[in-house]
Amino acid sequence: MKLPPYDIFPSISDDNILLRQIQTSDIDDLIEISFYDSIQATTLKQATEMQAKINRDYFDSNSIHWGITDKLTNKIVGTCGYYRGLDKGEGELGCVLLPQYREKGFMRPALQLAIDFGLKNIRLKRIWAITTRQNDKAIKLLERLNFIKIADLDDNEVEYELRQDLNLTD
Repeated sequence: MKLPPYDIFPSISDDNILLRQIQTSDIDDLIEISFYDSIQATTLKQATEMQAKINRDYFDSNSIHWGITDKLTNKIVGTCGYYRGLDKGEGELGCVLLPQYREKGFMRPALQLAIDFGLKNIRLKRIWAITTRQNDKAIKLLERLNFIKIADLDDNEVEYELRQDLNLTD
């Protein structure tokens, strides 16, 4: 396994999006989708403090958190990354888009880039995601990315796991 932190924070991209490190200048645009331990930021100060915790988790080898950037406009549209389990060779994949960028084709390629990075670079043995039972769009996205439902959890949540035998892209 090659756990974070890396000598250079990894930026990864395809033709339309770039996953990159979140900068201080991005935080104001991300307040409404800034979360840490399931708590949402409501102020710039809270979002800045949350990003500092996320950065600390990265330097402690516990996570990697990217800003999703639209290459056409250079605007940050959301975030994604791995938020726990890296020390066990696993990664919980999480993501969120700003409301105005939802259903515009950003998240699937962003998650595919993150999945490929997790498998090839970090060398994760397992990737999973948790969402609520009502989040039909997230569930459909996970299923399109070859995740399968493995558990019904408390608090109305479900757990999905990547079927790696269906997802190996070289």
